[in-house]
Amino acid sequence: MSKARRRDTAPEVALRRRLHAAGLRYRVTFPVPGQRRRTIDIAFTRVRVAVFVDGCFWHGCTSHGTQPAQNSAWWQQKIAANKARDADTDRVLQSLGWAVVRVWEHESPGAAAARVTGLVTTARLSLRDH
Repeated sequence: MSKARRRDTAPEVALRRRLHAAGLRYRVTFPVPGQRRRTIDIAFTRVRVAVFVDGCFWHGCTSHGTQPAQNSAWWQQKIAANKARDADTDRVLQSLGWAVVRVWEHESPGAAAARVTGLVTTARLSLRDH
């Protein structure tokens, strides 16, 4: 597990490249407010949009997640804990007024970037109107 990348994974970098090419600027590995050891993969701090790029195995994707045969009870518990932590992080951020986007690693970077760009644009427009 120590060899698994926590940041700058291929799907995350592909999404960041698309967002940057679209003219969006963001923070990388931004701390979750009030949660010392949790970070947002891609954060748009001014409009409070948090983007997480989740790996299918580590976050229990129903389409692509796999269950190891060795030590399966431990892995089930580990993945369940990851899902619970993700849900708690989403809840904390939403209670602070952040919009949360979860992107699976198997999603097309173009489609994910379009989804994020739309949300950021909407958030900027609503911020401007207030």
